[in-house]
Amino acid sequence: MSEVETFAFQAEINQLMSLIINTFYSNKEIFMRELISNSSDALDKIRYQSLTDKTVLDSQPDLKIEITTDDKNKIWIIRDTGIGMTKADLVNCLGTIARSGTKQFMEALTEGKADMSMIGQFGVGFYSAYLVADKVIVHTKHNDDEQYVWESEAGGHFTIRRDTGESLGRGTKIVLHLKEDQLDYLEERKIKDIVKKHSQFIQYPIHLLVRKETEREVEEEDTSDKKEEEKKEDDKKEDEAKVEDAKAEDKEKKKKKIKEVKEEWEQLNKTKPLWLRNPSEITKEEYGTFYKGLTNDWEEHLAVKHFKVEGQLEFTAVLYVPKRAPFDMFESRKKMNNIKLYVRRVFIMDNCEELIPEWLNFLKGLVDSEDLPLNISRETLQQNKILKVIRKNLVKKAIELFHDVKENKEDYKKFYESFSRNLKYGVHEDSQNREKLAELLMYHSTKSGDDQTTLKDYITRMKEDQKGIYYITGESKKSVENSPFVEGLKKRGIEVLFMTEPIDEYAMQQLKEFEKKKFICITKAGADLGETDEEKKAAEEEKKSFESLCSVIKETLGDKVEKVETSNRIVNSPTCLVTGEHGWSAYMERIMKSQALRDNSMSTYMVSKKTLEINPKHPIIKELKKKVDHDKSDKTVKDLIWLLFETSLLTSGFSLDEPSGFAGRIHRMIKLGLSIEDDDDAVNTELPPLEENTSTPVESKMEEVD
Repeated sequence: MSEVETFAFQAEINQLMSLIINTFYSNKEIFMRELISNSSDALDKIRYQSLTDKTVLDSQPDLKIEITTDDKNKIWIIRDTGIGMTKADLVNCLGTIARSGTKQFMEALTEGKADMSMIGQFGVGFYSAYLVADKVIVHTKHNDDEQYVWESEAGGHFTIRRDTGESLGRGTKIVLHLKEDQLDYLEERKIKDIVKKHSQFIQYPIHLLVRKETEREVEEEDTSDKKEEEKKEDDKKEDEAKVEDAKAEDKEKKKKKIKEVKEEWEQLNKTKPLWLRNPSEITKEEYGTFYKGLTNDWEEHLAVKHFKVEGQLEFTAVLYVPKRAPFDMFESRKKMNNIKLYVRRVFIMDNCEELIPEWLNFLKGLVDSEDLPLNISRETLQQNKILKVIRKNLVKKAIELFHDVKENKEDYKKFYESFSRNLKYGVHEDSQNREKLAELLMYHSTKSGDDQTTLKDYITRMKEDQKGIYYITGESKKSVENSPFVEGLKKRGIEVLFMTEPIDEYAMQQLKEFEKKKFICITKAGADLGETDEEKKAAEEEKKSFESLCSVIKETLGDKVEKVETSNRIVNSPTCLVTGEHGWSAYMERIMKSQALRDNSMSTYMVSKKTLEINPKHPIIKELKKKVDHDKSDKTVKDLIWLLFETSLLTSGFSLDEPSGFAGRIHRMIKLGLSIEDDDDAVNTELPPLEENTSTPVESKMEEVD
């Protein structure tokens, strides 16, 4: 008898097993999935080693997984011919866990935020055996060590001893002594169903020792047979033909059927990995099952693209679009992609950042390459040229998939609601596919109503002499559709796109045109708004007549604006503030101001100089012009100019530098409307003093408004 060593479980493992044993779960079958996955991993490891050293397979050449049951002793056994474990592995892997996954899983479990099906995600899949067993024995043999037995009843400790029993050659055998209420896992049908459900794509053969009942005929032994023979010996004179007939008759009567039980191995996972099958032979349900198994998503996928690339490079891929975006899609610490990389059906990694660009990080699926070397290191993989070709093809096929989804209006609406930001991010990042991605974009507009319109549809509705695609950026649809900037274009019947997401600002910096039609931001100076020659001529005349007012406004506002001029872009509003052609728009300015780690130095050269545009047809501006013509230094004029400027800031999408000053002016107007006498001291403390007015003041209560 070899020496038995006893070890204590790490405290966290002990707690975990206590939770597993003492809690009731309806879905206990996942123990089988986890143990088969562990066996597959062990087989992957020995196969990986054999690429550089074929002798490691000498101890057990066949790579396989075997499941057997012992109904009499209530035992369930899984055996693999994988890499096996050394004594140190048994202590480290089955008694302690370096990762913090155990603790995270336990916390989620106790708080009711997780169920047993998540156990594999936390790296503690082995312990799921205790869902169905009260005692677990592990026999294992590693090429570099003796054969050992690990045993535990989950009572806070485990034992390890040298195994003197049947030699495994190489690999691991796990023996589960099932609990009384879990004996249904000994049934062949149940084992077959679970393996088909969870492990049919495991690349190594999974064999189950099945018992098959057969019937066969045997002769029945009878003592009367001998007496019969003796009588027949004595009577030699009888006809020989009759004797033969009697013998045949007797033999027929004395045969019986007996049942025999034969044991034989039956392979349970004959199905090829789905991605290796012909796409035309795969049903939607099969794609759905594979998707759920691959991603642990509880919902069906929205769309799938299954393709094979052949030629100089050969690989197969299955790409899925989920129905909804993950809540942490753009988290910086999130895993960059959900595409698993296989090489000749051997799993390599699932976090290869070079495999797919960040803007496509919502796609799920796998890539199986025939050309990448199996023993490639992760570092080398990042620089591999083949990987760059795979990436290019994946992006191309992904865009094709999105165009396929677009054929179905309802599906595309769901897709766009979830992933429009990714497409716009792609427009910003991917110069090669920018035009194709732009075809997928949709926006609300002045003519689209509650629906969104594509850029292609917009172009079909453009006027013959329209200069380009007009758009406005802002925080919401409501704010931009009532913006002063839209008024003039609406009047001319020109459609304006509403871009209401921060990413739109970045995308439009790169997307200069679509189908040779330039994008024109209507909130910027120099925008060609499609004025006729007559309108331009009338505008020039108005500009001359309003020059004196413009100069007074500029003088009053100082460096708050770069210039003041008349405009035809506004109809119902008296003024608006436009930004420089090459600087930030009002919305972009607000976005940059809200950055948590923004660099203030950038603002000095990116914040645009503002131009105040006045509407010469508006009654307020006309009346203001009269006042200026009457008396340039009228205090009331300056009060009104400041109010117009600050309201223009708000209506044009900017934020107020001094909201309290603006509020003070509004409060004084309210008092004026209510005929409340103002306190001069209060005026002086609330608002900055204005210049003294030496001329005769115009009799108006507005003098009191700063």
